[in-house]
Amino acid sequence: MHVQGQDRGPDAADAHAPDAGAARNPGPGRPEGCGEPRRGRPRSAAAERAILDAVVTLLEAGEPLAGLSIERIARTAGVGKATIYRRWSGKEELFLDVLRDMEPQDPEVSGTAGLADLRSLMEAQRARGLAQRSSVLLHNVFAQMKSHPRLWNEYKDTVIGPRRDAVTAAVRRAVAAGELRADLDVELMDDLILGTLLVRTVHRPESALPDDLVDRVLTALIEGLGPHPESGPRAGAAPGGRTGPDTRG
Repeated sequence: MHVQGQDRGPDAADAHAPDAGAARNPGPGRPEGCGEPRRGRPRSAAAERAILDAVVTLLEAGEPLAGLSIERIARTAGVGKATIYRRWSGKEELFLDVLRDMEPQDPEVSGTAGLADLRSLMEAQRARGLAQRSSVLLHNVFAQMKSHPRLWNEYKDTVIGPRRDAVTAAVRRAVAAGELRADLDVELMDDLILGTLLVRTVHRPESALPDDLVDRVLTALIEGLGPHPESGPRAGAAPGGRTGPDTRG
């Protein structure tokens, strides 16, 4: 972590560090060019690292999100406010990059495979759930974010939304490849696929997230939840032995 120091002015950190424009991960939902400087100035890897670490340092010290100011962050990072504003338009955008930095990185998927890409995206969701459980700080930041509608909405639009779009696209590729049924609504399949992971990470945080969870979920969904014909009741039999319409689809 960066040690709190004096404010060295807006360009001090930039002047002593190499360009990091190509080093930063733009993160989900951000254009490829977002790693480029905003107004033609080279980015500084050292300055950006110091700023991100400064936010984490303040949060670890118990400072609430609402209490953080650009001035306080700049002072802790040892940079000037202008150095921060050259990279982020305000606190919301900065906090989102802090979260991206704290969370496991989003996986690089082929963009051409169906189930293989889907499995990678599901595994990343499981990893994020484990990270949130193991990091008290990350858990607290998420809890605080939900009381800041602007920040939470920005997170949903720029992080959660693109992740869901990536899963939906993988489902569509799996359908096109004949790996999933073509007669079911893609959005419904998307909800079913992510549902178990979201329930266990959001609604039941005490439940297990074992290494084989993604494979078990995919197997259950692909094979179906109904009994195997040789071991279960005959088709059309309703619970309790009554005969009803076949709704297995």
